[in-house]
Amino acid sequence: MSAPVGIFDSGFGGLTVVRQFFETLPEESLAYFGDNARVPYGSRSQEEIQAFVLEVAAFLVGQGVKALVVACNTATAAALPALREAFSLPVVGIIEPGAKAAALATHSGEIAVIATEFTINSGSYQAAIKKYNPRAKVYGQACPLFVPFVEKGKLSGAEVEAAAGEYLSFLAATAVDTLVLGCTHYPHLLPVIRKVIGPDIKIIDPAEATVGTLKEILQEKGLLAPAGNVPQHRFYTSADPEQFRRLGQQLLGQPMDYVEQVPVKK
Repeated sequence: MSAPVGIFDSGFGGLTVVRQFFETLPEESLAYFGDNARVPYGSRSQEEIQAFVLEVAAFLVGQGVKALVVACNTATAAALPALREAFSLPVVGIIEPGAKAAALATHSGEIAVIATEFTINSGSYQAAIKKYNPRAKVYGQACPLFVPFVEKGKLSGAEVEAAAGEYLSFLAATAVDTLVLGCTHYPHLLPVIRKVIGPDIKIIDPAEATVGTLKEILQEKGLLAPAGNVPQHRFYTSADPEQFRRLGQQLLGQPMDYVEQVPVKK
């Protein structure tokens, strides 16, 4: 089935999932929505996030997508059940696959999750990790400056390193051997994060496991694009399309030929 897969995020974070999507499913078409006009989601209420997510998902469903990937941990924590209730097509969240990967990767049994304030406070990662590894000790740390850094294209420098050093300083007093990047914006800051934590802690980017889950579902349901399909990729943003294209291409590492602005209520 050559219909596109819909992937969405509060902004540029979901492009880390898109990168993995292109690598794993090169014949699949994409419709991506970045809600850059309303980023960040992480400091908002659940009701607000749910309303935004349902609006964006309804737009993508209107574009004829065959499945939805919630490439935003905050949106997954706040709205995954509501999405599955509202739409009959497959909906893949990002928390469960990432939590499972972390639970299976740890040797010390101590796992840290860095994410938005909402995701940490929701307890979603803690619960999901313990489902796969009941004895795991899970630390959660909100990193509120990381999303704004990425949205401005500020991926390195003294200010970013200082914030990362402050957020991640708690690791020194733990036996954490596995760190989950519990926000899709954070892999854009991977070199800084790795520099701060050193070489020994395993970093889990849930994008790989999430796209793997998507592939399994498309196979099971007979929804994979036919062999030899020439994919078409469309990008939508609720903010300025040229700004989205400029920074988006830099973050994605490839051209965005089709970018369209979709107005939303702020």
